[in-house]
Amino acid sequence: MIRLSGVSRTFEGRSGQVEALRGIDLDVAEGEFVAVLGRSGCGKSTLLRLIAGLLPLTSGEITVAGTPITRPRRDIAMLFQKPALLPWRSVLDNVLLPVEIFGWSRAKHRERARQLLDVAGLAGFEKRLPHELSGGMQQRVSLCRSLIGEPRVMLMDEPFSALDALTREELSGELQRVHMENKPTIVFVTHSIDEAVLLADRVVVLSPRPGRIRKVVEVAIPRPRTLGRNAHLADVARVSADLHELLMERDQPAAAGVEGR
Repeated sequence: MIRLSGVSRTFEGRSGQVEALRGIDLDVAEGEFVAVLGRSGCGKSTLLRLIAGLLPLTSGEITVAGTPITRPRRDIAMLFQKPALLPWRSVLDNVLLPVEIFGWSRAKHRERARQLLDVAGLAGFEKRLPHELSGGMQQRVSLCRSLIGEPRVMLMDEPFSALDALTREELSGELQRVHMENKPTIVFVTHSIDEAVLLADRVVVLSPRPGRIRKVVEVAIPRPRTLGRNAHLADVARVSADLHELLMERDQPAAAGVEGR
């Protein structure tokens, strides 16, 4: 579904060029859930933006379903760390925003939006404004908005990192349910080892800047997975320990300059 071939990205910094990513080769199968894990500044978010078509490549190629990515596409949804809801629009209208942007039938998608909100535990909040919701509820709205067009690919940039532990666990469970039922292809950026193991089929570990693939770790643990209440907790702990050891290894220091993004 997603293929990255020799992907590199360099930015212009104050003191010269800054190489954020170098030579990324990765295939993500249709319906697969891949987590991208690495230290701050290793280029994780840059990688997602390249796949989304929000940034141009310096070199290499990215294709989705065989088509090169040169700009944002309707079948690729992106979920950011902050919900980014429009404060003057109701919950329902925020979910329906992509419908308006892409010129889809509002009548056709309105019932779909209500169904998504119901599943997300937001029935009865359709007319509320974002400031009337908690952070976790706002992120649920954002998740519903990303699902309204039934995207083939979902790109998620640390969407739960600003939430409290209980809300984070609830939304992780909801995301697992969405993935198991609808099978979108998901690339999920995170700083959390436990979150990566909980959610992903494979975990891609990036080196410090310039980001390169250090290792790809398989997570062969049956779903659904729940931290702390899982029959396969020993497997979760083993994979987490392996990933922690990888992240503790250090590459040679990068050249002076601005940190990767």
